[in-house]
Parts: sequence; C-alpha cells; structure tokens
Amino acid sequence: MPEHRLRKQIHLAAHFPGVNHHTVWNDPGSGSQIDFDSFVHLARTAERGLFDFFFLAEGLRLREHRGRIHDLDVVGRPDTFTVLNALAAVTTRLGLAGTINTTYNEPFDLARQFASLDHLSGGRAAWNAVTSSDAFTGENFRRGGYLEHAKRYTRANEVVEATRALWDSWSADALVVDRERGIFAAPAPRVRFSSEQFEIDGEYVLPRSPQGYPVQIQAGDSDDGREFAAAKADVIFSAHGELEDGQRFYTDVKDRLAKYGRARDDLKILPAAGFVLGDTPAEAAENARRIRLQQVSGATAIAFLEQVWGSDLSAYDPDGPLPDIDPVDNADITRGRVRHAKDPLAVANAWRAKAEAEHLSIRELIIETTARQQFVGTPREVAVAIDHYVQSDAADGFVLVPHLTPTGLDEFVDKVIPELQELGSFRTEYTGPTLRDHLGLRHPQHHTEGVRAS
Repeated sequence: MPEHRLRKQIHLAAHFPGVNHHTVWNDPGSGSQIDFDSFVHLARTAERGLFDFFFLAEGLRLREHRGRIHDLDVVGRPDTFTVLNALAAVTTRLGLAGTINTTYNEPFDLARQFASLDHLSGGRAAWNAVTSSDAFTGENFRRGGYLEHAKRYTRANEVVEATRALWDSWSADALVVDRERGIFAAPAPRVRFSSEQFEIDGEYVLPRSPQGYPVQIQAGDSDDGREFAAAKADVIFSAHGELEDGQRFYTDVKDRLAKYGRARDDLKILPAAGFVLGDTPAEAAENARRIRLQQVSGATAIAFLEQVWGSDLSAYDPDGPLPDIDPVDNADITRGRVRHAKDPLAVANAWRAKAEAEHLSIRELIIETTARQQFVGTPREVAVAIDHYVQSDAADGFVLVPHLTPTGLDEFVDKVIPELQELGSFRTEYTGPTLRDHLGLRHPQHHTEGVRAS
C-alpha cells in the first residue's frame, strides 16, 4: 500500500545470548554458548527472519567476584573472528558483527581480519569497536594494555583511522586478474600513517573488500563516545531504550552528524531490547515475571548488591531487607566489570528509598533495577510497540537479546516478524547482498573515488 512506503523501515539485529546475567541457563530449553551448532541455529533463525545482522560480544578475561571466577564466566567465549568466518559459510545474506577492542589490537591485524571476513562473506562484515581503560583485563596482554580513561578514545580514533588508511590503500579496480595464467596480482600500494600511537610504513596485503570498510558499530555513551559515533560510526548500539530517553539520545546524536558532513540517515541507532511473548497480555506478563525470576537468582541478587556495597554480603537473605550498613569504597570486589557505582552511598540511599516505598526485598529490588528495556505482550502488541518507537524517532530499530541460547529468537521470527511486515515497517526480502544494503548505508568514500551508493 502507498502509505507503507512512507513508513520508516525497522532494522533488527540478533545478539547471541552468551555470558551475562540476562541469559537463563537453568531452563530446560537452554543450550551451549560454545557449541558451533548454537551459533548456527541463532544465525540461521535471524536470516530466516530477514534481520540485518548477527551480533557477537567479546570478553577478553574472566571476571572475578570476591577473589573467585564469576560463575557466569566459567566457560567464557570462543574467538570472535573464528565464529563469524565460520558463520559466513552457513549463511548467505545476514550481516556478521563482532566486538573487537581497540585498546589491545593493532590496526594492521584488524584491517586484515575484517577485510578477510568481508571478502569471505561477500560484504557482510561489521565491527563493534570498543575501548577499555581496565588494567585488570590488560594484564592478559604483553604491554599491559592499560590506557588512562581520557586516552582510550584518542587511541580508538587512531586505530579506526589507521585501519581505514590500510583499506584505502587499494583502489577498487587495482586488482589485476589473468584467469588464463592463473595470476591474481596488483601493484603493491604503500601505506604511510603517522599518529601519536602508530607509525605505519609498509604494504597492505588485501584488495579492497566488497563494502570498502566493514559497517562500523559503536557502543559508548559518554560525550566523547557520542562524538566518535557521529564522526565515524554507521550504527550505535545504544543503552537508551525507554521512549522519551531514546528520543533525547536520538536527537542529540543525529544533530551532531552535520558538522562531520554526514546526513541523518548515515547513522542508525539500535538500542538493546528483550522481548517476552504470550497468547494473551496476561500470559505474556506472567511469562515475563517467571523469566525475571530465572535471570536474577538469590545468589545473583547478592552479587549485584555487593558491587555497590563493596563488601561480602553472603550472610544476608536475598528475600530479606537491604543491609543497614553503608557501602565502602571497594571497586575490587568485582574485577573485569564496569558496573561499579561512582557514588555507592547515593545509589544505596536511592535503593533503600525505593525498597521501602515499594516494600521490596533484595532480590525484588535487583530484579527491578537491573531490568533492560523489553517488549512484553502478544505478537501483535510487541510489533506495534516496536513500530511506535521507530516511527517516533526513539530508535531506528533494535538489537534483540533473547533470554535463551540458541532458540530464544525462534518465536519472535515466527510470530512477530509477520506482524511487522503486515504493518508495512519491515522488509519481505533482502534487497541487496551486503550489510550496507540492508541498513541503507552508502559505501564509504575512497580517497581516490567518489561516494558509491549502495
């Protein structure tokens, strides 16, 4: 229908549910987060649902809590590039996004790894560039990997600039192919890049990949992070899921694009969100309550509380009241995690007030305060709610985070995707081969070429 063509189209990504407190491991339907079959199942389900991309997080060190390995980290995560390159062979259109740290990796390696993925997948690679000022994680790396907080975006900018210099060293038509003689050759372009962090002077080893650059994803929310996204990112993995908060973030970041010569559609904003479905609104609400109880066990609730209080609270009953002692400044109680409160006493006082006003136990409070944005209802209600967020400029779509590995996305694809298509807000087929095509993004400008439209 004509009115459907005027609607903003919703972009969806599938987050692989792995090591985190939102994934439910004690459910009978839960599977492994390291078996390749799990990755294949979620990726193929997302592709069947015509999602833009599959999103894989990364952890570079096992977290510690009160001096012991955190329970949820015991089996960790496989290597991101290994998984994504393998998935390229069992999917045909789905984008493949990996979280790779700019603090602990070198531009040449990153340029080669992402260009390889882009070549092998036919133009479906995406890079979620993250930073770290965490010396605990840095202990796993030869140089320590530690950067002061103020310098982490300086390095991130230089890493992205250096990798793009390497990708740009080959023009789109530089590769010489003589099929009769079996020769695939090209002039060896020399790359010279100089910055505070890097001095690169050599030849890059791969021709330009189908997308030119992988799709650039960014997840930081500080002012520096927003500027980095406005200057260089194609997608923001946003934490702003509530409607009015999302609208403020959406407007703020989109308004920054013009000073970098970019249009508002050159950057897509995709908050993380969960979903719970039911045949009736009441059934969906009951399913959501049951899942939250599975996600936040008593032990998990106490662990979250200890991160704020900075003390061993194992003697407290998770179904009882909050501690009557004040927090202490002890950020080391949990290492390898960035959830520590900057002002623990202020957080404790706010939690006490909420618990008293709503008559909440420790576990009930943590269930309330750690919940992420989620859509709860019948398939039609969830589709309408997602569409409302996008049409209201609170988001361009969502990165959906199922609570089960690997089957948690199945019901959404089977029941909600048809409703979104009925609303006219979601594709009925892929319209191009590359991830940039799915997202409606231009191919990046080459230094020796004009802008190539998808």
